[in-house]
Amino acid sequence: MGRSLPPLLQVGQMTDLIHTEKELVQSLREYIKAEESKLAAVKSWASKLDALTRLSTSDPEGYLAHPVNAYKLMKRLNTEWSELESLVLQNPSDGFIGNISVHRQYFPDAEDETGAAKALMRLQDTYQLDSEAFSKGKLPGVHSNAVLTVDDCFDMGKTAYNDADYYHAVLWFQQALKQLDDGEEAVVTKAEILDYLSYSVYQMGDIPRAIELTRRLVAVDPSHERAGGNLRYFERLLSKQLNEMNQAYQPASEEPIQLGTYTRPKDHLPERESYEALCRGEGLQMTEARRSRLFCRHQDGRGNPRLLLKPMKEEDEWDSPHIVRYLEMLSDEEIEKIKELAKPRLARATVRDPKTGVLTTANYRVSKSAWLEAEEDPVIERVNQRIEDITGLTVQTAELLQVANYGVGGQYEPHFDFSRRPFDISLKVDGNRLATFLNYMSDVEAGGATVFPDFGAAIWPRKGTAVFWYNLFRSGEGDYRTRHAACPVLVGSKWVSNKWIHERGQEFRRPCGLTEVD
Repeated sequence: MGRSLPPLLQVGQMTDLIHTEKELVQSLREYIKAEESKLAAVKSWASKLDALTRLSTSDPEGYLAHPVNAYKLMKRLNTEWSELESLVLQNPSDGFIGNISVHRQYFPDAEDETGAAKALMRLQDTYQLDSEAFSKGKLPGVHSNAVLTVDDCFDMGKTAYNDADYYHAVLWFQQALKQLDDGEEAVVTKAEILDYLSYSVYQMGDIPRAIELTRRLVAVDPSHERAGGNLRYFERLLSKQLNEMNQAYQPASEEPIQLGTYTRPKDHLPERESYEALCRGEGLQMTEARRSRLFCRHQDGRGNPRLLLKPMKEEDEWDSPHIVRYLEMLSDEEIEKIKELAKPRLARATVRDPKTGVLTTANYRVSKSAWLEAEEDPVIERVNQRIEDITGLTVQTAELLQVANYGVGGQYEPHFDFSRRPFDISLKVDGNRLATFLNYMSDVEAGGATVFPDFGAAIWPRKGTAVFWYNLFRSGEGDYRTRHAACPVLVGSKWVSNKWIHERGQEFRRPCGLTEVD
């Protein structure tokens, strides 16, 4: 099963932040109004005093000859100027600052901001979107006025740069430069962008372009502290390379850097390309011959009395390994109750470290999850019973119902649900994860598919439905074909819940076969 959001905030929390921001904007407006009121009062004082001093200074002795003027001068300097001093010393910002201080504990931190930036880069890679698509808000099937400024693009580049991710740094610095060259105003300067971009391009191994960009930097800022030295270093390096390869100098391409200019570095995931292609709906192995072997039927759990009057609608999603989808598995009311129970306890989803066996967070699983017990609410007990009725497997040894929320960029890269390590204590008692029952509790506007790279299947979320498959053969051996992933959510929010059903108690419900792979 897959998981959620830029790393530490789930969608419910981010929704709260939107309301918090609205409240802070209102508080800011009240502060501005108070400042304007204070300034108006000070201006009124200034106008009145200006008129008085013009009169008094034109003929000081004549002015003071009148006893009322002498009295009012004493009064002004003793009392009224003190009142004006008090007015000027008033600080209308106290309320606004206090409001921010109260809410600051709920604000995202630097790690959250970095996680959100990396989520955009993850989406950029998976769905092959260039930086301009994000910058202009042009996402597949979405019309939005959400745009990224020059400074936003520059900050995206710096996030990647600080992580030594020069591939993404180049893409975002280039987009910042393009928007600046197109006339967009920005705080960041052209020299700053060129400085970072030229070094990132050098790190990608493109020395001719690094030289061209550094020359532009020198032209923009001749006194730049590093530009001259970098340029001489790049030129010497290129000259050495050309001599070693006995090649003539070729000037850098004048085409702007874009998606595809450089190859994305390989990472830990061997099936990265096939996994991401499936997320985009490419490379699906659903042939006509295979489709002809898929059917739909009414499932009564082999005569289960709870399903006789209203059997489940079952659809084949894949033939081998057999994956089925159940329609109308959860009602809208049940989904809302499950989400309501889970939201207060959603925490960053964890994985088991393959070396130590300790549960820890990981970049390849980005979501929030919570575990719900049957005793907490009749809805959880009812859902557990329904899973048992449909599958014919006992849930007495199953894990608790796990609820997960994936926000934008939320994912769980290819993994197995069954354990391949020496069993820990719980697995020795209840056995391995025999099967996975995955409930989709929301529709997703774009992205968020469950994909199986080994055999080229993609299953798309449909609210209220569930999918089911076996992770183990009847022999208890792991079915390695079931390695699967939750694709990053491109637009929307993905809610799922799952039940991992264990081996113990299934001896007569799913007996062993005659071979290892039955």
